[in-house]
Amino acid sequence: QVHLLESGGGSVQAGGSLRLSCAASGFTYSSYCMGWFRQAPGKEREGVAAITAGYSRTYYATSVEGRFTISRDNAKNTLYLQMNSLKPEDTAMYFCARAGVFSCGLNRDAYNYWGQGTQVTVSS
Repeated sequence: QVHLLESGGGSVQAGGSLRLSCAASGFTYSSYCMGWFRQAPGKEREGVAAITAGYSRTYYATSVEGRFTISRDNAKNTLYLQMNSLKPEDTAMYFCARAGVFSCGLNRDAYNYWGQGTQVTVSS
């Protein structure tokens, strides 16, 4: 059974940093593209960053490029999102997700398993 558990969210002031983690289990983690998504109140869930199974490629939303870094540790079955220079508009629930076979990118339709989310709140 696929299980994704996010952690690391919290409240920070603008300009601060947070590191999100996602512990994965129930599947061969190293074989799948993984992504981070976020959803603010009243808005649709949007792709933030994704990383291919073999570390060969990363994807970032324009709004976070240069500030956020996605990484993965296949030995620990863990996905990370380092978030720097946070802005109030980054406030949202952040979700970890696993893509389907041969899928990747920032389109939510490419993902078929989701974690419960971790809240990130950035104050000005």
